[in-house]
Amino acid sequence: MTDQVRRAQHFKALHESGFILPNGWDAASARVFQSAGFDAVATTSAGVAWARGARDGEGLSREEMMREIAVVARVVDLPVNADIEAGYGQSDGDAAETARAAWEAGAVGVNIEDANYDAPGALTSIARQQSRIVAMRSAAPDLVINARTDVFLLGLGDDENDRVDRAVERGRAWLAAGADVVFLPGVTDPLVVRRLAQAIAGPISLMAGPDAAPAAALFEAGACRISTGPYPMLAMLDRLKTLADGLAGDWKAMSPAGDGLAKIGSVFG
Repeated sequence: MTDQVRRAQHFKALHESGFILPNGWDAASARVFQSAGFDAVATTSAGVAWARGARDGEGLSREEMMREIAVVARVVDLPVNADIEAGYGQSDGDAAETARAAWEAGAVGVNIEDANYDAPGALTSIARQQSRIVAMRSAAPDLVINARTDVFLLGLGDDENDRVDRAVERGRAWLAAGADVVFLPGVTDPLVVRRLAQAIAGPISLMAGPDAAPAAALFEAGACRISTGPYPMLAMLDRLKTLADGLAGDWKAMSPAGDGLAKIGSVFG
């Protein structure tokens, strides 16, 4: 058994008790999260793209994204989950190649979206997405697949009950096709989380933003994993904008708070 397979098994086991998964966008952010004691680290496709001057939503090519994932995997000693967007193509072969490439880059898990970038605001059909997940599982048997549905994120359906029904149907289909976890971004209300967890009857993961319920409440409601998405990067960019606005010769604006310099130095020392 290889070290990467062991990391994948450890990563999958983390879902049994619930954990927070921070999303980095480069080597530095990944190392900072590792130094803070997290059990695993993920990439954020939005953050990676923005850091390289590209748009989110496959603004980078598969090859470009894989290079960035490989950088993160190389600099941390933790399981790495890679955000592979919608798989860089709608075919089974596209999804399989992306899963294989993520594993080869050093990731042990991936997020795969059901958004259809060829038809903005629409989702890939259930049958098509199931086929793609089957292909991913065949291409990378040990990869932990966090299969996402954007029903809530896109606000699809007539009302909340309709969205719950649609997400449940898709979540069950993803698990039946071989996914390990169902990813439900846009859901942060514990009452809705509980309904989804009970109806899907399998592991579900969430993405928390600044207005989400506390992690303990979301775990108690049935989530097994909570990621941070692009929010840490947005917080850092907001801090950078504040610094930039005050950088008219006032060099103190660049001073790290407290012993910040020593803390950051220890991350890379």
